[in-house]
Amino acid sequence: MKNGTDSFLCLGHWPSAGSFGLNTDILATNLINLIVVLGLLIFFGKGVLSDLLDNRKQRILNSIRNSEELREGAIEQLEKARSHLRKVEIEADRFRVDGYSEIERKKKNLIDSTYKALEELENSKNETLNFEQQKASTQVRQRVFQQALQKALGILKSHLNGEFHLRIIVVNIAILEAREEGKN
Repeated sequence: MKNGTDSFLCLGHWPSAGSFGLNTDILATNLINLIVVLGLLIFFGKGVLSDLLDNRKQRILNSIRNSEELREGAIEQLEKARSHLRKVEIEADRFRVDGYSEIERKKKNLIDSTYKALEELENSKNETLNFEQQKASTQVRQRVFQQALQKALGILKSHLNGEFHLRIIVVNIAILEAREEGKN
């Protein structure tokens, strides 16, 4: 390897080459090579690089447009959701008010029906009491009448003898004859 390096270095010292020669200064040659390569890359790669950058720019712009469309769609959906929420809240308030009204109406109906039932019970109680009083007074009258009848029968039986019996029959016959004569 030393021989190859030596021969390369020796090329720079050839007197017969005249003005043409190889620069063996690595730092200077690298800088020149880099400038040449960059120049070639810029000259030939400008179109490719421009296309790559344009494609990248288009993708970014498309992504931004898509994001804007998605954002607008999301805003529309948000507005629809808010509108729906307001409608649902209004409906819920109406149901709440209607529910309270329905509860109050049912409460009033229950109270009214309870009062009516109590009134009917009171009337039924009064009718039952009146009926029981009439029944009791009828029973008392019947007993009094039975006792009076039994007492009268007892008095009649004790006073009724053959002669008294005959007098009653005669009186009844006289009453019947008087009726017959009054009809003729």
